[in-house]
Amino acid sequence: MATAFRENGVEFERVNYFVNEMTEDKLRDLLKKAKLKPQEVLRKRDRVYKELNLADETDPDKLIKIIVQNPGLLERPIVEVGENAVVARPIDKAIELINQ
Repeated sequence: MATAFRENGVEFERVNYFVNEMTEDKLRDLLKKAKLKPQEVLRKRDRVYKELNLADETDPDKLIKIIVQNPGLLERPIVEVGENAVVARPIDKAIELINQ
């Protein structure tokens, strides 16, 4: 994705949530911008998802806490532009957002 951004002259900042811890407030902000619920950004094939039996978890506040504690659960990449954000899978979603 970084290559596509560079090739199109798009300036960006890469944030690695494994290194720079995500806060609950930041995750809530991204979810709001993407118009998504916590359940919609979970990596359902992740080992932790299965171990914690998250398929049955419906409490958004609890899911946000779990995602912040286990950043590997978060679908990525997430592209944020102004007041909007998308889970950029496929990459076309990010390009569409940037071109708005």
